[in-house]
Amino acid sequence: MLVSLDNKRKRLSFVGLRKYMNPTIYDVARLTGLSIATVSRAFSNPELVREKTRQRVFEAAGVLHYSPNAIAQAMALQRTNKIAFLICKEGATILDEFYAGICNGIMRATNRLDYELVISTAADWKSAAGTSKNKQVEGVILGGNARPDMISEFQSRKVSVVLVNNLIPGLGVPCVVSDEYGGVRQALEYLINQGHRNIAMLAGRFSPYILNERYRAFSEIVQAHGLPVDTCYIKLCDPTVEGAAEACRELLSREDRPTAIFSTNDVVAVGAMKAARRLGLRIPEDLAVTGLDDSSVCRMLEPELTSVHIDCCEMGELSVRIMKELLSGEKGVPQVTVVPTELQIRGSA
Repeated sequence: MLVSLDNKRKRLSFVGLRKYMNPTIYDVARLTGLSIATVSRAFSNPELVREKTRQRVFEAAGVLHYSPNAIAQAMALQRTNKIAFLICKEGATILDEFYAGICNGIMRATNRLDYELVISTAADWKSAAGTSKNKQVEGVILGGNARPDMISEFQSRKVSVVLVNNLIPGLGVPCVVSDEYGGVRQALEYLINQGHRNIAMLAGRFSPYILNERYRAFSEIVQAHGLPVDTCYIKLCDPTVEGAAEACRELLSREDRPTAIFSTNDVVAVGAMKAARRLGLRIPEDLAVTGLDDSSVCRMLEPELTSVHIDCCEMGELSVRIMKELLSGEKGVPQVTVVPTELQIRGSA
């Protein structure tokens, strides 16, 4: 039975309150008659505590002038509320626009949940002297092409793992991805509806998951519309402007050159547009070009680039929401969460 807070308060004289000049969570528990775990939960996960109980805890905290201390909370709950976001992409920095968008969503969500956030690249994390154990992280969000051995290492240390912009079946790790197939479908169907029949794919060498999903979507959707899949119209390239320009130059030098190019990201699309201009082709009159990511570069070009929008911020926020569910021990955490994509039509196609 709960102890009446009003009666407790009445029995507390000024002299009695002096011993609470440095109040602790134990004092709040004593005043409310609740357990330490319930009081801790009211501060750390208030949505898991009944409203009347929350009010009781917060009122007692007000009487005692108590505010939860992060270190004390961690000790009481055996938790640190610290998570990490690691960018798993070769040569990546936080300035990478795609992962900066994901990071923005992660920061928004962790601030709301009062998590402490560590941000790093996977390479820097691995080379640092400290490990995840002495960094005291409870969970890690891995963005991009995370290595299975790195995932296994975190799992062996009981560190919760969420993948973002990657999907690895069989590891039992929740993944947050964009609708790759749907994004490719929107771009290709738009080009086909514009009358294009010779559509080439300029594919940057990204992570296996991203490359395979976009290639699979391209092949299946082209065939579904009765068009042949000609491997001569599919070019792999380094995901740089010059690498894409060189690969596109080979496509455009063919006698039966494509009339449209689907690029697997915006940087690759910039390379395609550059190659077309060098050959004296007009965009979109002689060659239509689409990208994927809808990055800031799309509106810097002339004509502006048609591209598939990926909500990176939403992907970041969802990855934190799923991490929270893992850390709270919730059942039925979704293994794959898909964020919708949307084609943004501009002047290049």
